[in-house]
Amino acid sequence: MDECERSADGEIDSVGYSGGGKSPVGISLASVLRAVAYPLLLLAVVLVGASALALRWDPAIVSPLFLVGTLVYLALLEQLIPYDRSWHPGKDEWRWYGIYFLLTMAGSGLAQLLVTAAVGWISADERGHHLWAEIPGALLAGSLVSYLVHRLGHTSALLWRLHGVHHVPQKVNVANNGVNHVLDIVLAQSLVQLTLALAGFSRSAVLVTGLFVVAQGYFVHANIDVRIGRFNHLLASPEQHRLHHSTDLSEAGHYGSDLSCWDHLFGSFTWHPGREPAAVGLHDPASFPGTGEIVAGFLHPWRRRPEPETPAGPAANT
Repeated sequence: MDECERSADGEIDSVGYSGGGKSPVGISLASVLRAVAYPLLLLAVVLVGASALALRWDPAIVSPLFLVGTLVYLALLEQLIPYDRSWHPGKDEWRWYGIYFLLTMAGSGLAQLLVTAAVGWISADERGHHLWAEIPGALLAGSLVSYLVHRLGHTSALLWRLHGVHHVPQKVNVANNGVNHVLDIVLAQSLVQLTLALAGFSRSAVLVTGLFVVAQGYFVHANIDVRIGRFNHLLASPEQHRLHHSTDLSEAGHYGSDLSCWDHLFGSFTWHPGREPAAVGLHDPASFPGTGEIVAGFLHPWRRRPEPETPAGPAANT
């Protein structure tokens, strides 16, 4: 969808634009929201993280409440400043996405249990280094592992049969961020948490890092018309992640959902100002069950593979 099409809906800020029944006040409000939406989300990460540490809030309560708050905030922005109104979920999609979200949360909980059972939660209660020196280290370590696992999900035929479930929807929004195969979530989050635990990062650093990762993970998936300009070279954004879901294989990259440094380092950074996908979803839609076929999607990794294997392979469906 190009700028002209979105302007016809009154979605794009334009000084001289008078169509679409939008008043100057409405256009001004949309412009303000586009400018402050992301800074406010990052500010929330800082405020909640600092308050949790200072007041010794229980991470088991803080993290899920912050997740809910992030979802509500981004869902509201999707209504106020949508990137593409046709990407809003329909009634059936809301039901499917809700089921997948619960499965994703179950997978996250199982990952935590597996790490605890394997090594115990060995992150130190008391930090050995200054917290603000520890947080960047935890973020870099966790995001690197997340990047590598995500990229493997696209290049390994076996792992793609898990991860490809996430790429079935032909739209990108905050609700279908939860469309995942539960084993894909267990694998990815177990490896990230295991890395942080074995590296000895304190629980405080893991908590703050986790809040940022949650905010970023849902932000990049949000169907909102927000652009962060040159900060795209440092942080992941919806602009980048829409390209990740593109059916055009030449632009599908961006495996990082929090930091974009790894995409630069490993050559998977494809964004440039104004670049937008023509379509999103699977390169070969027939290769996976539909989003509404939840049981079939869960069983897909164990289905007999077609012969011969599609030449494009899993890497084509980035």
